[in-house]
Amino acid sequence: MDERVALLDELVAQRGLSGLELVGKGLEFTVFRAVGPDGGPVAVRLAHRRFDTNANDPHVDTRALLVQEYAVLRHLAEHGLPVARARELVLADDPRVPDMLLSDFVPDDGSPLDPHDLGRLLARLHRVPPPRLRPVAAEGGGTTGVIAARMARRWAGIARRVEDWPEPPDAALFARHLAGLTEDSLLHLDVRDANIRRDRGQTTALLDWSNALLGSPAVEFGRLAEYARHPENGIDLAAVRAGYASLAPVPDEGDPCLLVCRLDAALMLALVFLSEAADPARGPAAADHARALARRLSAELS
Repeated sequence: MDERVALLDELVAQRGLSGLELVGKGLEFTVFRAVGPDGGPVAVRLAHRRFDTNANDPHVDTRALLVQEYAVLRHLAEHGLPVARARELVLADDPRVPDMLLSDFVPDDGSPLDPHDLGRLLARLHRVPPPRLRPVAAEGGGTTGVIAARMARRWAGIARRVEDWPEPPDAALFARHLAGLTEDSLLHLDVRDANIRRDRGQTTALLDWSNALLGSPAVEFGRLAEYARHPENGIDLAAVRAGYASLAPVPDEGDPCLLVCRLDAALMLALVFLSEAADPARGPAAADHARALARRLSAELS
């Protein structure tokens, strides 16, 4: 990574950028702020490696994620959704040179998020015709199949880290409740404080579309329900639902598809706290929650 960052100054200078400043670092990408030729702020999203791996996603193609991000940002901007306008996608032939995406840097004033406004934005997002792409998170298949497959994979991943972890739930039961899932909407699936830019509470950009899938709104709300359990995500679920309901029907909290997607999210979060952002208290607690949710869902959906 050090060599790739060392080449970054040369890359951005070639594009008239200056004043690089680190603003964020995640599992696969680092984000810098720079000053563009016009004096405006530019976000530089830099891949750590060409391919990456983590406990939740063992085969991550960072180039494919940048290509997807560029396409999604352009598509949603054309439909009037608040996103960071994509400027340039830079894919390097030399493996020593990092791939990167340049986009507008959207400032954040630090104000409390207006969850009702966020709910309205998600309703608008789900009504936009989805872009013509197969999301990277779909792993080459459909949304129904990938949710079932990654639940099984992540259940096994937790079993390697937690003693006395039970056998997985009946996969056929959950697959049956996912069978009616449509792919009519673009779903963000990582809606949380860190990915929401705002101005006086209003959402000015949804960032980071790496987890995006095509699916039903129930899948988004399954993820939101689990994110709302963690205060740092800043999700007031009831208010988000109310905002959404002002523009579109809200998925029922008892929708079997939503419930299965809650377990999908709970397993992901358990692995985050057991491995990617290991926490000796939150990891076991998240695993216990996922196990209890699996038991409850198996009883309710059977």
